Amino acid sequence: MVRTRLGGMVLALVCLASVLSGCDSQFAGVRLRIAAGFPSGVYHSLSESLAAAWQRQLEIERPEVIKTSGSPENIRKLCAGEADVAFSAADVASLPTNTQRKPQALARLYDDYLHIVVRGDGPIRGLDGLRGTRVAIGSAESGVAFIAKRLLDLSGLSDPGTLTKVHLGLTESIEAFKRGEVDAFFWSGGLPTKAITDLAAVLPLRLLDLTDAMPSMRNQYPVYNTASIPVSTYNLAGGPVTTLALPNYLLVTDAMPAEVAEALVRGLFDAHGELARANRAALAIDIHSAIETDPVPLHPGAKRYYRDEKA
Repeated sequence: MVRTRLGGMVLALVCLASVLSGCDSQFAGVRLRIAAGFPSGVYHSLSESLAAAWQRQLEIERPEVIKTSGSPENIRKLCAGEADVAFSAADVASLPTNTQRKPQALARLYDDYLHIVVRGDGPIRGLDGLRGTRVAIGSAESGVAFIAKRLLDLSGLSDPGTLTKVHLGLTESIEAFKRGEVDAFFWSGGLPTKAITDLAAVLPLRLLDLTDAMPSMRNQYPVYNTASIPVSTYNLAGGPVTTLALPNYLLVTDAMPAEVAEALVRGLFDAHGELARANRAALAIDIHSAIETDPVPLHPGAKRYYRDEKA
């Protein structure tokens, strides 16, 4: 009799532990890896927040957040099956792939704005003024370098001897800029980007206006939009500048089961407040614009979530 009661108690404790550990979760056994960019970037901070939220919501192991150099590496890892979820800028995400797995979108998140930063009290006033200068174009294999190359190519500034390009990330670019080792640097990020705000507090800055370059960029690459950065954003020398804006997507592949993809999208919106606290860029995440991921198709599980929310 005692043995029977004891056996029942052990069974009950085992069942309770099973429930508490998430073993009875619909998504038990799901393991996620998020290709997240460099540690100081927006992708990485949102990835850490999402990993915590998805662990709690889906009752799964905490997703692994993978440090990368940016969108190109994120897409490579995603399509190679080395990551299950990835952040990417739309221009990189929309490139054709020759892999078996194809990127599909969970949501459009927020827009980045291209910054080409020069000294506000210096001689450079436009893109052509970069001739003969040293320019930091982003770290190698980054989304920033991807945009910079496209813009410089279309502007006739990629010919040998035209300017000196160096691959530096944002932090390294700013330090080199302060020391006078580069005359300008490229950055693609949200408004405002804190590192540039901090730089503007110690140096007068100017952002190069891209009004003349945007028609050819838009014609060649329709994924880019025309946008304006107000002078008040960084207390800029001169007036507001026209630049390009670029959407960012949260991606999986067509190998992701629909029920998992749907749960990830639901979790994204349920965690909106947490994401916004992790990084202000998440304030732009909106269920109405989230479906605008063309030319990257929405995953069927994501479609189901948006359709049910509208019903």
